[in-house]
Parts: sequence; structure tokens; C-alpha cells
Amino acid sequence: MAGIKYFFGLMLLIATGAVAQQANSGKESRKYFVTTLTKIAHPVLDALSKNRLKLDMPVETSPNAYGDRDKVTYLEAFGRTLSGMAPWLELGADTTDEGKLRQQYIKLALQCIDNATNPKAADFMNFIDGGQPLVDAAFLAQALIRAPHQLWDPLEPRVKQNVLMALKSTRGISPAYTNWLLFTGMIEAAILKFDAEGLADMVRLEYALNKHNEWYLGDGVYGDGPDFHYDYYNSFVIQPMILDILLVLKDKEETLKNWRYKTDYIDNYGTFLERSRRYASIQERLISPEGTYPAIGRSLAYRVGAFQALSQMALLQELPYGVSPAQVRCALQAIIKKQMEAPGTFDAKGWLTIGFYGHQPEIGEPYISTGSLYLCTEAFLVLGLPQEAAFWSAPDALYTQQQIWGGKKAQIDHAYYPTDKKK
Repeated sequence: MAGIKYFFGLMLLIATGAVAQQANSGKESRKYFVTTLTKIAHPVLDALSKNRLKLDMPVETSPNAYGDRDKVTYLEAFGRTLSGMAPWLELGADTTDEGKLRQQYIKLALQCIDNATNPKAADFMNFIDGGQPLVDAAFLAQALIRAPHQLWDPLEPRVKQNVLMALKSTRGISPAYTNWLLFTGMIEAAILKFDAEGLADMVRLEYALNKHNEWYLGDGVYGDGPDFHYDYYNSFVIQPMILDILLVLKDKEETLKNWRYKTDYIDNYGTFLERSRRYASIQERLISPEGTYPAIGRSLAYRVGAFQALSQMALLQELPYGVSPAQVRCALQAIIKKQMEAPGTFDAKGWLTIGFYGHQPEIGEPYISTGSLYLCTEAFLVLGLPQEAAFWSAPDALYTQQQIWGGKKAQIDHAYYPTDKKK
């Protein structure tokens, strides 16, 4: 296929730096991010666009895996890939080499959305059988919310109806009393945003926000349910989904002017943003000078997806006081390079393998399979910032642990309290 050959060739040019060489290191970093993201995403989107995902994608599982992963892994791969890629796609096509590459992936993504939600398609996905489809329907919903102009507006009415039907079909799945409540909230946020009839179940959305507000533990951290969990779920799911749900509510403020919880969540958006700023500052400090970070908690096979919250705050241009966009770029690039270039991370055909550093199937929990791994794309949300943004245009900067362990001038850390006035 000529288009596929074109963007594979373009990927090679970007990787070798042969396209429009720039002296600025930020521009070279962007090329690296684009190349790495498309390397991860291409096998998923290419296969699904041809209705071949169920035929072509391997289903690797952990040694103690649940027995139903082949029923859910495909929606995992698609929803998660698109959620992380969406901000980049939302920039749209243009005449640059990167813009032409985006155009190719936008076309692939639109065809994938059709195939994934068309009951007559070979790759029609499972939205109702088991609990897992609720999770990954939410990631698909999040992708649409993050790129409405490129991933929703161009869809044919038939496809839009199929998508809404697929999302609504997950209402039969009961969420766990954990971060899973946000999956119901995210799905309803997408229905609120895109359904012309406005038939969102606001109780599901309200319950998710109310419980997580109740579960806020302080210093920028939420419980995963009522209890504290020392893992990366504040970044994998909790903080990014809370903010994306709230942004939909803010966008619908006029429609929701008489909503019971308007004061708590629309008017009080800044409180949730401040919590996420603090969490982003913690995340930035977790990245070592060598580009490593603590392997703590469950779902480590999501790799750099552990830093979705930091990437999202950079995308929103809401980084904490004293943390520059350039140092976040360098910190994220360090962990992406460390993990995604580890030998064995991809199989011979380009699919991700289970592991934290390379291929380590034993590190996967029973719910982990090949599709799960594509949550790593969430580290690439920053590609939604245009090339001229400070994140990409500023020269390299030392991130916090490089400053400290290099004996450089560094900034002290302190806990976040709601009365803090620093921005």
C-alpha cells in the first residue's frame, strides 16, 4: 500500500534526522518522540484498519494469567494506543513532514474506530463480556475527548452512532469500588460531549467524582478506593481521568448551569488542578539522572505510561512552580529512551512484549496481556503541544535529580496544602 510505504519511509527519515535538521535540541527531541510513538502504535492501528487485529496481534500473557484475555486484549490495545496518541493527532494535518505523517495516522485511526465499533466487522470489539471492556471503552472515550476535531467530527453519522452504542453498552458492567469508578465517569463524559440528545447518566459521572474527592488523601495523592496504594495508578488512571472529565464539564458549563454539583466540580476545577500540579512535581522528582524510576506497585508492564500525569500537565501547560517545560521534556525523554530501547521490548514483528525493562513476562499480573501494554503511549501526550511551544522550542535543561546529584543549584521540595498560593 503506497500510503503505508510512505509513512514508513518518513519514519526512517525522522529517525535518522535526515528531515529538516535543526540545531535546537528540542526539535530533535520531538522527532524522537514522534518516531517512538509511531513505532509503538503502528502495528495496532495498521492491523485494525484492515480488520486483521484479531488475526495478527499476538496474545502474550503472564504465567498466571486469567483465562479470558483473548476476549478483551484487542480493545485494550486499541483504546490505550489511541488515548495516548490523540493529542498529537488533534494537531491535524499540515504541509510539514510531521503533519503529513499525522494525516496518515488520522486516516488509520478513523478507519480503526469504524472497524472496532461496527457489529458486522471482523474486528468488532467486545464491549460487554466481562469487566475489562469497561476499562478500555473508557480509554477509547478519553481518546475521542482529547481529539474531537480529528477523531470525532470526521466520522460518518453511522459510525458515530455505533460508537455511542458501544459506549452505552458498557453500562451493564459494574465497576469495582476503586479507580474503576472513573471509567464509568469517563464514558459518561464522552456521551455528554458527543451525544446530540445529551443522554449521559450524570449519576455515574457524579459518583465517580464524589468518591474520588472523598478519597483525596493530601499532598497531591488520591486513594485507589478508600486506601492508599503505593503504585502509579494516580498517573495511569486517576488524575488524568479526573481532569479530562472536569474539562468536559467546564466545556458544558452553560448546559450545566443548574447542575447540583456545578460549584463542586466546574467552579472548583482549580483545586483539582492544584492537586495534579503537586503530583506532577512528585513525578518529575522520581526520574533519576540515569533515566530510571522506582519499580514500585502493580502494572509495571505499562512502562512509561506511569508518567501520564506529568505528560498531561505539560500538555495543559500547567506545570508546577519551578518546573520548566524543557526539564520535563528531558526527563520524559530519559525514561522513554531507557525503557523503550531496552532489548526485547518489541518482538520480531514490532509488537510490545510483557516487561518493565525488556521482556519479563513474570512481571505481569494475571490481568496483563499484550493489549494492556499499550498504555505506555500515555507518556507521549506532550506531542499535542505544537512545535513552537516552549516545551519543544527551549534548549535542554537539567531535571531535578540531575541538578541535585550533579551538585547544581536545586529547588527544595515541600508538601502541598490547599492554602498554598504558589503557582
